[in-house]
Amino acid sequence: MARIFITGSTQGVGRNAAEVLVAKGHEVVLHARSEQRAETVKDLADNALAVLTGDLASLAETRKLAEQLNSIGPMDAIIHNAGIIDDSRELAGHGLLRVLMVNAVAPYLLSVLAIRPKRLIFTGSSMHRGHDQVLDDMNWTLRRWSGSSAYGESKLLAVTVANGLARRWPDVHCNAVDPGWVPTRMGGRAATDDLATAHVTQCWLATSSETEARVSGAYWYHMRSQEPDARVRDPGFQDEVLERFATMTGVSVG
Repeated sequence: MARIFITGSTQGVGRNAAEVLVAKGHEVVLHARSEQRAETVKDLADNALAVLTGDLASLAETRKLAEQLNSIGPMDAIIHNAGIIDDSRELAGHGLLRVLMVNAVAPYLLSVLAIRPKRLIFTGSSMHRGHDQVLDDMNWTLRRWSGSSAYGESKLLAVTVANGLARRWPDVHCNAVDPGWVPTRMGGRAATDDLATAHVTQCWLATSSETEARVSGAYWYHMRSQEPDARVRDPGFQDEVLERFATMTGVSVG
């Protein structure tokens, strides 16, 4: 059985993944943004290894979350599930764009600070493609705000981090998964993908011993490997993103 940490596991895709993995006998560490949010998983917590709290919009709380996780011991897998989309330009307390912090910087920081797991699963989106200005204005100070574009850029950066770590850490299986456009609180009722299957690929990559699951640097959509935005595969672009995130967080990739 595997020991797995899932961020954003109080609802939606993360909660579904946690329920499945707990039911299969895995040791699951749940995550909630706050103690209040943690109350919503009391029923699941009884069979989980632990419930950790920490706001991923905060650098300080993300660091503390990594400390809590490391106090439990090494994870076999970390599923970076938590994500947000902001209608307006919202900043975290330290001045970073909130959607950037939660969707990309926090997964980077947790991955680097955690005792090195065997597997890392980042959450992508079909909206990660394009975004030519992402490195020119990562914090959206120069452009007119677009919540959907800022979200898409954050996902491009998250998928790039996954590929950059896959190249830097050959002993870790690092992958990104597009769960589809699903009817969660963030996705909305108009979403066209099935929430009941959105977690399947994440769970498979986190636990399967099949050869197909023991890969690195892949981009997955409903159990099938796809090609991401071309820049995701570019080592120069990967290094630039990792260096930017190291500067933002004060923590470099080892």
